[in-house]
Amino acid sequence: MPTPLSLEVPWGGETIQVSNIGRQLPQEPTAEQVSLVTEAARSNPGVRLPDAALAAIARTTTRPDALAVQLRPTTEDPSGVLLVENVEGATLHSAVTRVLTSELFPGPQPRTGMEVMEVPDPQVHGLTHDGRPSAIVQYRYKDLTHLRNHVWQTIHATLSINSYATSILTRSVTRNLIAHPVEITFEDDTESFHVLAVRDGITRLASAWAVLAGPGADAGEAAALARDALLGDISGSLSSGSDLGRQLSEARENWRGELRKEFDEEAGSLAPGPRTAQIFQSYVVPAQIAVGIDGHAGRLLSPEDLFDDAIRSVLASIHVEFKQWDAAAQNVEVITRALKRVIQTGDPRWSTAQLQDVYGLAVGRIGVDTLPELFGADTAPPATALWRAVYLVSALTQPDLLDVLKDQAKAIKGGQRMSVKGFGELLGPVIDLPWRSQKKLVTKQARNAWNNGGVLTSAVTDEWTPQPTTDFTTLVEPAMRGDVDARCTLAVAGGVALIADKLLTRNVGSSLGVAKEKGGVPFRSDVHRVIEGLSRQDNELGLWTLATVANTFRSDDLPQNSVTKRSLIGKETTGSTSTPYIYFRVDLEAEDKIARTREGVPEMLYEWDVVAASDPGRAPKPALPFDTPPAGPETASDREEDTGIRVSAPDSESGTYEDAFLPYEEVPAPRTEESALLPPSQRAAEHRKHLRLHVQAARDSLDHLLYLEPEIGAHTPLVPLALLDDLHKLLLGMQTDMENLRRKITDDQHQDDDPEGSEDSEDLLS
Repeated sequence: MPTPLSLEVPWGGETIQVSNIGRQLPQEPTAEQVSLVTEAARSNPGVRLPDAALAAIARTTTRPDALAVQLRPTTEDPSGVLLVENVEGATLHSAVTRVLTSELFPGPQPRTGMEVMEVPDPQVHGLTHDGRPSAIVQYRYKDLTHLRNHVWQTIHATLSINSYATSILTRSVTRNLIAHPVEITFEDDTESFHVLAVRDGITRLASAWAVLAGPGADAGEAAALARDALLGDISGSLSSGSDLGRQLSEARENWRGELRKEFDEEAGSLAPGPRTAQIFQSYVVPAQIAVGIDGHAGRLLSPEDLFDDAIRSVLASIHVEFKQWDAAAQNVEVITRALKRVIQTGDPRWSTAQLQDVYGLAVGRIGVDTLPELFGADTAPPATALWRAVYLVSALTQPDLLDVLKDQAKAIKGGQRMSVKGFGELLGPVIDLPWRSQKKLVTKQARNAWNNGGVLTSAVTDEWTPQPTTDFTTLVEPAMRGDVDARCTLAVAGGVALIADKLLTRNVGSSLGVAKEKGGVPFRSDVHRVIEGLSRQDNELGLWTLATVANTFRSDDLPQNSVTKRSLIGKETTGSTSTPYIYFRVDLEAEDKIARTREGVPEMLYEWDVVAASDPGRAPKPALPFDTPPAGPETASDREEDTGIRVSAPDSESGTYEDAFLPYEEVPAPRTEESALLPPSQRAAEHRKHLRLHVQAARDSLDHLLYLEPEIGAHTPLVPLALLDDLHKLLLGMQTDMENLRRKITDDQHQDDDPEGSEDSEDLLS
């Protein structure tokens, strides 16, 4: 065999010695070899897959002969020599082989059930073969654009958190990715096709794309490379009745042909370049491909749900027991799997169809706009995110169902007991799905509040029925008369709003004695105890507080009460340009129930007021705030601080620099009609490029000015002092924003980073 190449490859400011580079890329399977693999699979009684799925598996491998041997039955075992893995309720059969990176699609991950996602995951449906479970699932996207954006988002999000690029460049991917066939379908009737999807090892897959993209490419560019290689750009050439799967497969084959040509030219030269190592180390990856499944006797799940649950069980065994996901990702995994298992029991105490609707609502398959249809038997609820939360909490905390859900959750987690707080912890990442992106600045505090009991009062976890209304204050009077349904509706709606907007948190001892404007509380109490106190039948102040908060709540923004501080340059962190969103303190003596200062200015609601209202007799008077000037009429400078920034601009007549106010919406941005249609993360990648280019351009301009300084006479300054002052303010603002971003990213990486930075350590993301 030819001697492997040894190369020094520059990467990330250092030079890496790579000595295992072959002089030829692995060969792709021929048509005859694909037929050999599919025929071996068809002869195996344990492999129940459609022909298109078998072809998708066969065309990905670079070792078709070895794969065929694993699939072919033997005299000792009709299932062949496949890898056998027993999981809860099923036995999985898998083949181990090496596959082409550019044939692997990133599948949706359990961790994304709790993350802020701009592009939603596809709907996942199980498939069967002659009524028996099959090792394949169906991903249903809205259209091809949805699929392209989802691929980009998955790769980009993964690389933004962690990357094994250096390790992979040094010795390629060494651990198997877990994959299985998938049928990709579309809601707009675009033709379906079959591919191989990765369920565990997304970080390794994404890092391989980062290696191929090169040392100068950021996460967005690596994601774009993966998206374009996997899906090409053939949407304009599709015709009625065209074979979409074949066209995409040919596009990927042509793309690899160009890559192979580039490699051959580099590897065959007298001095092979670093591109040789990048291509060779990322061209193929090892994979464990699930091809068959057998259900165990007495299983709870139906045949179409068995395989997906089995795969999720494999992932959970890795990332819950061994290399853990973060708590929120684990909670989403546990509660959704527990609910799916309860549905499959067919218990006559509740309607299976209704539980399926609740499951769809919980995981996001069913949108908020369908609430009136799902729960409008008597009175239709408004189609809002807050009412979604009310009905989800009501459905999942019915006494009989709650006990069974807790039992299933304990079985999945392997625990012995689960308290009300433990169940609240599971609900948090499910409830905040509609507003997760808009309120991400306070998501951590909100989930801590759910971990502390959330809205699960003793009445809420008993029998009650939501009372739909467009005005929550109409429920106060019946609640004070003893109507449990009205009380619980207010407790859940108002409680969810308070938690979501950081007006009710898991308070700690350090918050005692602090001024309420600084986040202080009058006394210590668990979150669900505060909600219980607010919703007492005899607590008029608490009930009115819950009602007014629920009426004010918005799912598309954060209120000013959340105390999201401005940066030093005066920008609002929420970026909202809509009507101000503020909660006001309740005054029972006022006609409109809004407390006001002596000057008639409405008083903002603070967490101190919320906790105090839960037990007015226990709460001391709040600490006096620092002396502040009385509120006066809004000035022009106040309005400018809220809506824009000051810049220095040359006056057209005098030629001197004058202060000018520029509203945020008029700040130039690299946004075109095409980019406006892209998800925010893809637009952010574009803005990052422009940021780097413009900062570099500013550096170049300053260098030119310094170069010209000796040639400019003393009669005029190199740069006017006014302009220098304004530039200095802008730079300080930029430095502050960048430092805040750096600290946040550094903190996140300290939590998630693999100590060795190697893909051999378990995947943090998948």
